[in-house]
Amino acid sequence: MLTIKEFRKVQSLEEAYELNQKKTNRIIAGMLWMKMQTGNVNIAIDLSGLGLDTIEENDEEFSIGAMVTLRDLETNKSLNKYTNNAMREAMRHIVGVQFRNLATVGGSIFGRYGFSDVLTMFMALDSYVQLHHAGIVPMSEFAKMPYDNDVLVRIIVKKVPLKCAYLSHRQTKTDFPTLAVAVSHHHDKWQAVLGATPHRAVIIADENNLLNSDFNAENIEKFAEYVKDTVKTDSNIRGSALYRKHLAYVLVKRALLSIRGIDA
Repeated sequence: MLTIKEFRKVQSLEEAYELNQKKTNRIIAGMLWMKMQTGNVNIAIDLSGLGLDTIEENDEEFSIGAMVTLRDLETNKSLNKYTNNAMREAMRHIVGVQFRNLATVGGSIFGRYGFSDVLTMFMALDSYVQLHHAGIVPMSEFAKMPYDNDVLVRIIVKKVPLKCAYLSHRQTKTDFPTLAVAVSHHHDKWQAVLGATPHRAVIIADENNLLNSDFNAENIEKFAEYVKDTVKTDSNIRGSALYRKHLAYVLVKRALLSIRGIDA
């Protein structure tokens, strides 16, 4: 059981940041994972009054507030058009619609969970987190950072030319993924992002430029094999390390073939 002593709806990010410096205080959002924990919270910090629940767009980028829900991401037409519906595919398997109507992108990203479809998807994009204290940090760097008491304000996705596909494998429809894969091409570089390995999502880049030299079936096969051989996997109740290696090969290959089919 989680016991909360005081609930505080903050009036500014600075207030939220100052309160969050005490270890006994916690920022709350959808509270879908937090409520499953056991412990005592002195002050529960609510960001819902700070206007962080919108997705804004201009010619250069998307700006996604920390309180935007996963359902908002799933149904946003502009984000899905930009990602060729990869955003929708990454979100739509997460538990159920009721859950996605409450779970926030800020909580999902800040948690940096190993099972996170959300982190896996955003790492495939030219994306950044805006932290109140540390400022703007590339998503790939943020994923490696240790947990701290900063406040995540928003996610920024740059509108660079993009090719992208997302696939995952689950034992049952609404379960955590056994493996999640996002394949993308931007800034003239192909990469595969693998989540639920079961560690935090990692990026495996096409260092040999196989796919840039010739985006054909042979090189797709070679890159999928390279990802399988390179990615570090381990075992848990959802699958063995060896099974995840096999899934990495299959899902990366399928994702690339789907992109090749669109380009054809």
